[in-house]
Amino acid sequence: MARLGQIARAAGDEILRHYADPGIVTLKADASPLTDADRGAHRVIVGALRAWDPTIPVISEEGDLPAFEERCEWARFWLVDPLDGTKEFLKRNGEFTVNVALVTGERPVLGVVFAPALGLLYTAGAGLGAWRTEAGKDPVRVFSAPRPPGTPLVVAESRSHPSAELEAYLATIPVAHRVQVGSSLKFCWVAEGKADIYPRLGPTMEWDTAAGDCVFRHSAYRGERFSPLSYNTPHLRHDRFVVGLTG
Repeated sequence: MARLGQIARAAGDEILRHYADPGIVTLKADASPLTDADRGAHRVIVGALRAWDPTIPVISEEGDLPAFEERCEWARFWLVDPLDGTKEFLKRNGEFTVNVALVTGERPVLGVVFAPALGLLYTAGAGLGAWRTEAGKDPVRVFSAPRPPGTPLVVAESRSHPSAELEAYLATIPVAHRVQVGSSLKFCWVAEGKADIYPRLGPTMEWDTAAGDCVFRHSAYRGERFSPLSYNTPHLRHDRFVVGLTG
């Protein structure tokens, strides 16, 4: 976890070099923005992971995507979103993260979420728990547990992806209040008890979720919290999910 945190911090430093002036912003095929910060963080992370252990494949949002026929043979691989929340980066609201996770089989077993503008680092690993580190402070273990049935819930929701499907879902459960935050910080807020659930009722890619999901899974008081998400699927995509209701 310590070494992975160092890699994420190095990528965060690269992102912050472009924070005041993101340079030329282009649009990818899905109309999401791409900046020099995305590209630079990708180079930092992939280079460091390959230097650490060149036998472990790396999938990054900003890299080439191997075919499923190749990936399905992998025992483990790194799953990377070099800059999650590029829209929040461009808005300069601080709610963007570096996401790196090690996936074994279909589940993340080691992960880091780093919010460089906030100086906030979350790390987690199988058998190691979930940890939150603020700038200049020692790491603190974080825990979460599902709320009893019928309890009004604090809902973490996307700042940039509202949807009619989300509104329809929230009408079916007791809601205490709703909090908006960008990027994979929503998983981390559930992991540390700032929120009870995180519903995402539109499509996401696996690199968007793996690191935050790892932090959430390993925030249980005992064992792991249940997550409905699995990884290394044919299209590397989740259609919809809700984390935090059970387990």
